[in-house]
Amino acid sequence: MEFIDLRSDTVTRPSPGMREAMARAEVGDDVFGEDPTVNKLQQKVAELLGKEAALYVPSGTMGNQLCIKVHTQPGDEVIAEKGCHVFNYETAGMAFLSNVQVHTIEGKHGAFSVDQVKRAIRPKAYYMPRTRLICMENTHNRAGGTVIPISLIKEMSALATSEGIRFHLDGARLWNACAETGITPKEYVSYFDSVSVCLSKGLGAPVGSVIASSGEFIAEARRYRKIFGGGMRQAGVLAAACIYALENNIARLKEDHANARDLARELATIRGFDIDMDSVQTNIVIISLENLGKSPDEVLALFKKKGVLLTLGNYMGIRAVTHMDVSTEQVKRAAQVIKETVC
Repeated sequence: MEFIDLRSDTVTRPSPGMREAMARAEVGDDVFGEDPTVNKLQQKVAELLGKEAALYVPSGTMGNQLCIKVHTQPGDEVIAEKGCHVFNYETAGMAFLSNVQVHTIEGKHGAFSVDQVKRAIRPKAYYMPRTRLICMENTHNRAGGTVIPISLIKEMSALATSEGIRFHLDGARLWNACAETGITPKEYVSYFDSVSVCLSKGLGAPVGSVIASSGEFIAEARRYRKIFGGGMRQAGVLAAACIYALENNIARLKEDHANARDLARELATIRGFDIDMDSVQTNIVIISLENLGKSPDEVLALFKKKGVLLTLGNYMGIRAVTHMDVSTEQVKRAAQVIKETVC
């Protein structure tokens, strides 16, 4: 059976052009800083994001955790939105690797307000944890691929600066935010002290993320990357795929967004499916099943039997993600299969 795979944009596979770029990649030992293709990727991303330096890492989770590690000391506190990736999907990495605790704030569509953060910042008393870092995710996965408003980012940056708190962006799907709003990556990232961007989701590369910040920050992150086991050798074959992705696959992200909106509109007509259409801003659709009478696992199993793959979303919810390996026609067919299965 041929599946229509809407579980995630991480399931994309390298295109023929990307595979050719990988085959032609010039390589060296990246732990020694001698892989020319990795160096080219890092320079390219640093320039694209307007930062002094960048570092290629195997995954978005490692990218975020490296940044948190460099920004904090054991016993510090990190402020993050309750549904964010660094809190929910990185296996308690902050506690395990950096020995910090998280102060979560419940936001709306993945965004918390400046007033909420002000109330969360700890007083400067020796018997309280030190508020050291604010993490923001854009786009916000669990909220449904929502775009964090640039006006809020500016206000949060000003607050962080005034309080002497570091500001990190989990920009795994920042490219989607840029494609949807027309705001450049450099503009978004200019308000943050560090950023992690993913190249193996909507952009279609097989492996890797890049973190960017000041030269001093990245030098320290490189040391921790080695400690965390992320030092790679002839990684240019992977970096070449990332360069190809940046040069060829950003503009087309709008196609994924259009497909997600079409899918959401179709699925919203199903009785028992609840979709917050305001949250369908990029390539993710979250479907609440609280009024359906079936569990998410039951529903996912039914869809799988019919050749459509989705995954778990929020509580009592499932998630569909559009991407470059699923065509508009396949998305339409998936919607029809889902309708026929549920109705």
